[in-house]
Amino acid sequence: MVPSDYSSFFDAASQAAGALIGLLFVVIALNPGKIVGDRAEPTSRRLAASSFTGLVNAFFVSLLALIPGHNIGIGAAIMAVLSLFHTLQLHLGHPGARHIVVFMVSLLAYGGELAVAIAFVLRPHDTDLVTDLAFVLIGCFAVALSRAWQLMESTTVGTDNAATANAATADTNAAATTDTPKA
Repeated sequence: MVPSDYSSFFDAASQAAGALIGLLFVVIALNPGKIVGDRAEPTSRRLAASSFTGLVNAFFVSLLALIPGHNIGIGAAIMAVLSLFHTLQLHLGHPGARHIVVFMVSLLAYGGELAVAIAFVLRPHDTDLVTDLAFVLIGCFAVALSRAWQLMESTTVGTDNAATANAATADTNAAATTDTPKA
């Protein structure tokens, strides 16, 4: 059972997660070939999937917390197991020193969520567990946003900056050579 004192937190968390999921879809729609296409970089695909996992986790756990009289433990446990499975599937076999810290934080966040969820099932009226779950959700947001930032960086690296610079130079030169009427 989630006390009503927490309803504004979980309401805001569900709205934030929903909005961020929408923005992730926008990023993917703007750059589909680099993220989800046949020729997409596997790293970009994994970053998008990892970010999506964290945001969906936070979204559904927050929504479940808003249902009056509902024991959030079962739903949070299901989301934690799915998120752990997806995280392990994404990262095992794709080692990288750069991503190991976020991978470990992901495991810690989803593992912590699973532990809190099991405790909720066993002690549904323990309000201290709600605070613990709120902090775990903040960890899920941190993981998801970190992955989204890495995704943004990975899709902008390698863009043709020279073409942009040349276009800007051409515009500047054209403006300088245009005769403007003198007063």
